[in-house]
Amino acid sequence: MKTIISFDLDMTLLDHGTWTIPDSALAALEQLRKNHIIALATGRDMDNYYSRLYADMVKPDAIIHMNGTKITVGDRLIYEHYMDSQLLKDVMEYAELKGHSIGVTIGDDDYYIHPEKVVEHDMRRWNESGRNFKDPSSLMMLGVRTLAYIGDEAGAREIESQFPELKLLMFAGRCGADVVEKKASKAQGLIRLCEHFNIPLEHTFAFGDSMNDYEIVEQAGTGIAMGNALPELKKAADYITTAIDQDGVWNACRHFGLIE
Repeated sequence: MKTIISFDLDMTLLDHGTWTIPDSALAALEQLRKNHIIALATGRDMDNYYSRLYADMVKPDAIIHMNGTKITVGDRLIYEHYMDSQLLKDVMEYAELKGHSIGVTIGDDDYYIHPEKVVEHDMRRWNESGRNFKDPSSLMMLGVRTLAYIGDEAGAREIESQFPELKLLMFAGRCGADVVEKKASKAQGLIRLCEHFNIPLEHTFAFGDSMNDYEIVEQAGTGIAMGNALPELKKAADYITTAIDQDGVWNACRHFGLIE
């Protein structure tokens, strides 16, 4: 029986220190794809303009996008869920009132309340910002699966306290968070992939580094935290590998006999 092996992208496969996927991780993926199903499980929509390049590099069999709210197998959409429209309206109005930057990228366009904070964030990370900002009120007509919050952890906790139906899952660098309905998760996405491929959940591996990986690392057959993962995630993992810049993916795959 095949095994599903899922990988978070940012700081699990994609090193933000170099903005590349380490050669050892790419080599591991090439070996894995011979006998296993490779899935990306990410907070991103991998169909967006700034993510397609990495999807092309990983060449996954399936993608759990946006924390489980969109799932594709190859080019086929097998599941999607949209955020409640009233909840979306309330969150956007609250962000505007309180000065929080919240929004989402859909396709090639960026829809954010307080976009100047997104630009500041981009400049800190990449020294440039090529966003194509659109009117965020358009989101009410477009539909939203998840949101992104740009800001510190105190702001994230404030929003959570105001909207108990949401969870704000901090990025590894704690410079922002995925804004997700509590009923959605990467773990639920993995369960749906197991049903699609008729593979038991215990025949899965899940790699991650940040808090949007918590449920999937905890519930997968084998949960693996990167050496650079947040401490909370390491506690939930079955195994802690080395850091992303120390061949963490390769070393874990060797440890479990998944590659030679």
